[in-house]
Amino acid sequence: MFSAARKAIDVYATVGVETGVASADPHKLILMLYDGTLAAICAARLAISRGEIAAKAAAITKAIAIVDGGLKASLDVKAGGALAERLAALYDYMLNRLLLANLRNDSSLLDEVARLLEELRGAWAEIGQRANAGAPGAAIK
Repeated sequence: MFSAARKAIDVYATVGVETGVASADPHKLILMLYDGTLAAICAARLAISRGEIAAKAAAITKAIAIVDGGLKASLDVKAGGALAERLAALYDYMLNRLLLANLRNDSSLLDEVARLLEELRGAWAEIGQRANAGAPGAAIK
């Protein structure tokens, strides 16, 4: 009984995420990648505190996949130049820290990566707000 309900919830969540992705602009997609990574790190931190090694590994693996296959892969070094190169290096650093956190069951490494991601997410969100404020037809605040 509970497994059927869990499957329904998982399907609903997947549809919600897929709908959000399908309707999101490129800027919003990057925010979603940051949010997904932060959620995976939070899940990993909780799994470590509970001693759930498999859940920890799955959550960290998800975070690594998002950083590497999403955030880092979306960088355009030719267009972004030095800034994109620095971001790529920062993402590589985060990937290294996530791997160490997994190996050592170290929540402090997860916290470090989360802080970095939160700063980047905040800056990215502010860029979007400023761009929207300057767009034709944008609401005046």
